[in-house]
Amino acid sequence: MQNTKEEIKFLNGPQSRSKDLWFVIKITWQFIKGFRTLHFAGPCITVFGSARFKEGHEYYESARSVSSKIAKLGFTIMTGGGPGIMEAANRGAHEVGGKSIGCNIELPYEQKPNPYVDKSIDIRYFFVRKVLLLKYSYGFIVFPGGYGTIDELFEALTLIQTGKILKFPIVIYSNKFHKELMEYVENLILNGTISPEDKQLFLVSDIEEEIVEHIRMNSILPFGLRTKKTAWWLLGEQKIN
Repeated sequence: MQNTKEEIKFLNGPQSRSKDLWFVIKITWQFIKGFRTLHFAGPCITVFGSARFKEGHEYYESARSVSSKIAKLGFTIMTGGGPGIMEAANRGAHEVGGKSIGCNIELPYEQKPNPYVDKSIDIRYFFVRKVLLLKYSYGFIVFPGGYGTIDELFEALTLIQTGKILKFPIVIYSNKFHKELMEYVENLILNGTISPEDKQLFLVSDIEEEIVEHIRMNSILPFGLRTKKTAWWLLGEQKIN
């Protein structure tokens, strides 16, 4: 709870210069912590989705299956490290011998890492976590979720649209769940607030084979990814086995 109060105070307006400087130092340490942990994680695909879906739910099982197939391509599966879709994705990778990482956000209520992550890192600030997820990912798969999931989706689309990051694949799972969201996107196009070609920045699909092929064609081939490379340690980075 102390971390949350600290962040609220920071976002509440100007503080003393010393307090703002100290906050920046703590932010910098959070980035260093993330860099050290994730540097040798291997190329990641990040899976987003609700923490509220339980084992046996169609979206849980779909996330588990899709993630296992993505892991077989040689990708590390990265999630928020919690339950629901996050657990399902990490579990899918774990079950086929793939790498599995949880990049958890510290919240007032405790969220324990799910049992299927090989490595979990706790990040204090949402914006630091977002940067890390983007930096180490070569694609996003977005399953049904809430505010946080939609936030991650549209921030990534904005960065691609504005040329701040290289275009990389974003897959939105479930036409049924996201039907109204896609209608909203069409309305944006109709009103001229985005361009028609911006709709090409993502794929909406329920077909696992199509999703896997989309990731393969738009991540592995364009970026020339390799599944193995020699690792060198400079700052005590932790290799994920």
